[in-house]
Amino acid sequence: MDAMLKEWIGRVHDAAEAGKSLRIRGGGSKDFYGQALRGDVLDTSAYRGIVTYEPTELVVVVRAGTPLAELEAELFKKGQCLPFEPPHYGPQATVGGMVAAGLSGPRRAAVGAVRDYVLGVKMIDGKGELLSFGGQVMKNVAGYDVPRLMAGSLGTLGLIAEVALKVLPLPVAGMTLRFAMGETEALEKLNAWGGKPLPIAASAWHDGALTIRLAGAVAAVRSARQSLGGEEVGDAGAFWQSVREQSHDFFSGQDPLWRVSVASVTPPLCQPGATLIEWGGALRWLRGDLDAPLLRALASSAGGHATLYRANDALKTAVGTFQPLSAPLHMIHRNLKQAFDPNGVFNVGRMYPDF
Repeated sequence: MDAMLKEWIGRVHDAAEAGKSLRIRGGGSKDFYGQALRGDVLDTSAYRGIVTYEPTELVVVVRAGTPLAELEAELFKKGQCLPFEPPHYGPQATVGGMVAAGLSGPRRAAVGAVRDYVLGVKMIDGKGELLSFGGQVMKNVAGYDVPRLMAGSLGTLGLIAEVALKVLPLPVAGMTLRFAMGETEALEKLNAWGGKPLPIAASAWHDGALTIRLAGAVAAVRSARQSLGGEEVGDAGAFWQSVREQSHDFFSGQDPLWRVSVASVTPPLCQPGATLIEWGGALRWLRGDLDAPLLRALASSAGGHATLYRANDALKTAVGTFQPLSAPLHMIHRNLKQAFDPNGVFNVGRMYPDF
């Protein structure tokens, strides 16, 4: 066993015996996400490197502390990518943090989320046991899908050591189009286009402008361009990067940022403050001091949920980062925490105050 893994296992054992908690941290680029941070830091950034990469099999196995940019650079050399476009939020972002946060970028609606590409994980549970789940091909995933369960768990279930990921080839062709239209019309257009065989890989509406990205075969992109119309945007890479990394002007400032997931056909939420819409209408970003119970009720009635994505710790404590769970879901979460981390070692309170 690797010496670093032995060291981590020892720290987990010590924390469990002393009744202390550990805060798993890779690059710290997503420390803002979730409830206030607690516990002694367990730094994973030194455990880095690509273990195996089989481009012909579209699979890479990588250690958790590997910089996300480093992995993407290696994939790019082979004409491949992480298709869900995970946000970095800083050059120090790691692969383990990517999986633990479970965040996807502009292309998510077209290709799926982080969890859909996690084939296997090697992890240390709250009892200090090194466990392996899943494999390196989809057919190995059977029964209770622990690897995908780790995606979005914010480190509350265990310490990810290695992860096997499915990758995809880069699109052959791409193009970005822009249309001047209001929010209601944009939502109608996105849902109408979503029901057609169009190579729409990303969408973003803000401040009276709808921007869509086409990606795929040359013929498909060219045909869609002729069908949709709109104004072609040259060199749009910087725009999509600004949406992915939240460097766009919409995300600047100190106002709370809400991330609202709803059915794509949901009409405008009509909340005060600015709005940016992604994922064909299914993801609504809202800025401002909004009424949290009202917003969450609106999201719930639309089949979704509202997350307080960026805010100060006082507001997070007052209203909670994540939508309150129903009693059955709360029990499932608590049972999972008990099964993987019975001593409450990892990232306690990061998702919900009591686990």
